[in-house]
Amino acid sequence: MRKLILLAMSTMVLSVVPVAMAENFQIDPEHTNARFAVDHFATSTNVGGFFNLQGRIQYDAQAKTGKVDITIPVNTLDTGRTAFNEHLNSAAFFNVIQYPTMRFISDRWLFDHRGKVQKVQGQLTLLGQTHPVNLTATKFNCYDSPMLKTRVCGGDFEAVIDRTQWGMDQYVKEIPASRYVKLSIQVEAAEQVKSTH
Repeated sequence: MRKLILLAMSTMVLSVVPVAMAENFQIDPEHTNARFAVDHFATSTNVGGFFNLQGRIQYDAQAKTGKVDITIPVNTLDTGRTAFNEHLNSAAFFNVIQYPTMRFISDRWLFDHRGKVQKVQGQLTLLGQTHPVNLTATKFNCYDSPMLKTRVCGGDFEAVIDRTQWGMDQYVKEIPASRYVKLSIQVEAAEQVKSTH
C-alpha cells in the first residue's frame, strides 16, 4: 500500500513539473554570415565572407543541449575584389561550380558553469569531404526581438582549420602558414512558434 501511495504522489508531482523542451529556431540570414582570414605570403592577411546562410537550430538552455544545421552558399563569396572572388571560386580553391555549398552540422554543444554556450563541436562538409570542426563561442545570448516579434538566440563563433584536410592545398608548399584559415561565424536565429491548429 505504501508503494502505491508513493507512486501516486510521484505521478502527481511529475504532472505539474514543466518538462524542458528544445526550442526550434530558424537562421536569420540578415544577421548571419561566415567569414575567413588567411595568411598571404607571410606579409598580410586576406579576408572574405559568405552570406545568405540558411539552416535551423535546436536549443534547450535548461537541459544544456543544442543542435545546428547550417548551409553556406559558396557562390556568395565576397572579398571586395571581383578578380580575387573569381580566383577563389575556381577549381583550385572552392570549386564553386562542382560544390556550390558548404554545410556545418552539430549535435554536441558544451556549456560553461553559468549555462552559457562555450563550444559547438560538429562536422564541416566542404569540397565533398567531411571533417570535424570545433567552434568556440566568444559570445552567446538570447533576446526578444522587437522587429521579428519573437525570441532570437545567437552569437559569435570562431575556429582555425587546416584547409588541406578538405583537399584545398593550392600554394601550401610555397607558404606553409597559408594552410591555416581562421573562421568567424556570426549567427542569429529566430524561434519558430508552433501552430496551435
